[in-house]
Amino acid sequence: MFKKQLLVAVTMLFVITAFAQRERSSFNENWKFARFGAMPDGTTKTEPKDLDEVNFDDHEWRALNLPHDWGIEGPFRADLPNQTGKLPWAGIGWYRKVFTATKSDLSKKVFIEFDGSMSNTSVYVNGGYVGDWAYGYTSFQFEISRYLKAGNNTIAVRLNNKPDSSRWYPGGGIYRNVWLTKTNKTHIAHWGTFVTTPKVSENEATVSIETEIAGDKKGIQLLHEVFTIENNPVKVAEQKVPYFKPSNIKIKNPKLWNLETPNLYTVKTTLSKNGKVVDVYTSTFGIRSIKYNKDGFFLNGKKTVMNGVCQHHDLGPMGAAVNVRGMERQIEILKSFGVNAIRTSHNPPAPEFLELCDKMGVLVQVESFDVWAKGKVDNDYSTLYGAWHERDLIAMVKRDRNHPSVVMWSTGNELIELREGNDAPIAAKLADIIRSVDTTRPTTFGNSRPEAASNGFEKTADVFGFNYKPHMYEEFRKNNPNMPLYGSETASTISSRGEYFFPVNYDNKKSGNGGFFQVSSYDFSAPNWAYTPDVDFEAEDKYPWVFGQFVWTGFDYIGEPTPYNKDKTNLLNFSDPAEKARMKAELEKMGKQIPPRSSYFGIVDLCGFPKDRYYLYQSKWRPELPMAHILPHWNWEERIGEVTPVFVYTSGDEAELFLNGKSLGRKKKEQYQYRLMWKEVKYTPGTLKVVSYKNGKKWATDEVKTTGKATKISLTADRAIIDADGQDVSFITVQITDRKGNMVPRTHNTVSYKIEGPGEIIAVGNGDPTSHESFQATTRKVFNGMALVVVRSKKGAIGKITITATSKGLKTEKLNIKTK
Repeated sequence: MFKKQLLVAVTMLFVITAFAQRERSSFNENWKFARFGAMPDGTTKTEPKDLDEVNFDDHEWRALNLPHDWGIEGPFRADLPNQTGKLPWAGIGWYRKVFTATKSDLSKKVFIEFDGSMSNTSVYVNGGYVGDWAYGYTSFQFEISRYLKAGNNTIAVRLNNKPDSSRWYPGGGIYRNVWLTKTNKTHIAHWGTFVTTPKVSENEATVSIETEIAGDKKGIQLLHEVFTIENNPVKVAEQKVPYFKPSNIKIKNPKLWNLETPNLYTVKTTLSKNGKVVDVYTSTFGIRSIKYNKDGFFLNGKKTVMNGVCQHHDLGPMGAAVNVRGMERQIEILKSFGVNAIRTSHNPPAPEFLELCDKMGVLVQVESFDVWAKGKVDNDYSTLYGAWHERDLIAMVKRDRNHPSVVMWSTGNELIELREGNDAPIAAKLADIIRSVDTTRPTTFGNSRPEAASNGFEKTADVFGFNYKPHMYEEFRKNNPNMPLYGSETASTISSRGEYFFPVNYDNKKSGNGGFFQVSSYDFSAPNWAYTPDVDFEAEDKYPWVFGQFVWTGFDYIGEPTPYNKDKTNLLNFSDPAEKARMKAELEKMGKQIPPRSSYFGIVDLCGFPKDRYYLYQSKWRPELPMAHILPHWNWEERIGEVTPVFVYTSGDEAELFLNGKSLGRKKKEQYQYRLMWKEVKYTPGTLKVVSYKNGKKWATDEVKTTGKATKISLTADRAIIDADGQDVSFITVQITDRKGNMVPRTHNTVSYKIEGPGEIIAVGNGDPTSHESFQATTRKVFNGMALVVVRSKKGAIGKITITATSKGLKTEKLNIKTK
């Protein structure tokens, strides 16, 4: 994995000097944890006093390692809001840990760094108050030097997740990594290097490095050395400069960072004082140029369309706790259907996420907030905005400004202030705060208000983003002929994987419900304010100067189960009067028992399994890939002789459909047509096959079959060998199949899992947005033939892991995974 490759490279370069001067180590292990206030079972537990004190007795507290998300542990509760996933994430949590400081540590600067902590974090060391950080998504660091003593020390961390503080599932706890850093008194400051590439060509690039120094600056000199990142790093340049001068280093024949070959470099900055090395600091960067103008976005001078998705931060059944392999798998799946850009909606991401995007060649819009001073729910960021917005923005930009993948900064999403032109100065101020730290990338925001395109707000953004307004692109261009434009949030089509309802509703303004709180996967369903992917595809083809879009969303996520979100806007998701009346009656009948707890928006489901829409986007975004996809499945024994429409998504331009060898006709895509539809097919068991063509030549095929009865369980691991580091995971896909190995699509068998060897099951899921089964269990129903099991290694334990899956009436299946 990338993290290990980078660690090897850094270690080879810097182990001799770096760790002699600066020590940064993981602080994740051996914590104690307890909850107070609102408890998972709905009761309340009084928070004791003096939990920060060294002598407090925590022996009955739970032992765990970080990162940790207390909310994902559940249980799901019907009385909790499904807007935030019906999980008990709100409440107070305390973490305590004993660690050792040496006598030599007392002469150094010692810092505790949190990549993210959800939320309202207070830190204490040996009973002394160190500091607070309110926002759960930004990284922060506190110096703890003056609180330390030689020998054992106690750190205590209090978090307070307030109810009604989020519009989606935020997680709870110290859910990102924590680090302990020790430096000399004079050192390079936190996030203290800023690496830019102001001049870039294939022949030569200029790498500019600015460095911030903390401590006594007398007698200071800097040495910057630039290395390639690979198994055997190569030094390509170096330069000595006084600390107060930026360094401008020329790189001959640079390896450029782009989407196809995301080459990376490391700069090793050595800080010397009076000739003695006192600090060594490393920064990863890429050599690339970005430019936006009225014609689009240009990466290294090449026009590039952003095929983007919006992503919330949870990892589905794994919750909000950071796992590098979990994030890497998400990006792999997104790239597989053509994604090349991600919007981190609506908050700063984990630093490892951006490291992965750097390495894997994905463009990123880093977003700061969901709200400004005017809130959307009672305890959201609006309660923090006045005191915290500047600190949070600066922390976000300083941490992430060296990442070549980051190409935009967003100051917020669908801000209530955008409705009024007199609040435009707020937007301008936020953009100026960002520019005070970084002027190399444009600022933007996600706008859903038509009036914000002409009431002054449009002037506060460097590039303008429209949420769900493709019909306004042409008008915007007339009024703002030179401003770069993109779809900051698009589509919001909804569907449930493997669910198909009849008769098919071809009206994309109706929600398409036809089952028990599921949504049809014929891909015509959307809330009242949204639309199908075809609308954006047409806009892209009509207006090539729109530089891209960010679909809502790449993955399903926990919370916001529109159109069943049971909030005050729920019925606004329906424009058809009959549908609206039916839904109102269902909501009144169900009361608080509305089951959905996760979204339907994803192009893939909560487990990462593709929905049909995956193939629609793939057909558009990967035109060079020979592909064809048929929907629906072909197990409809109750529909023999009834009309069962068949759709084909293909990167070809025409296709012929066959049922049991008989042609049902050949269809060609017309202009602005992105799916082929055979609307009058009458169901007959057997085989559906499609042959697609491109430019008159055979291009791709696909087929679906009526399967036999379910007889077996199939287990497939995404990786058969994982690292024995206690963090690496293998994702195991579970399928219910017939005797020939074909997945039986309408199965919902309960499957139990047993694990032996040096691993543990940390999550199970099935992609069903209505299921209240625990994510942390060893038994789970499949949903439309599929489920997921996530297995994690045990630290330092090498050997064979065996997973056994059993289900009544099905053949038992085993799978082996190795740890190394």
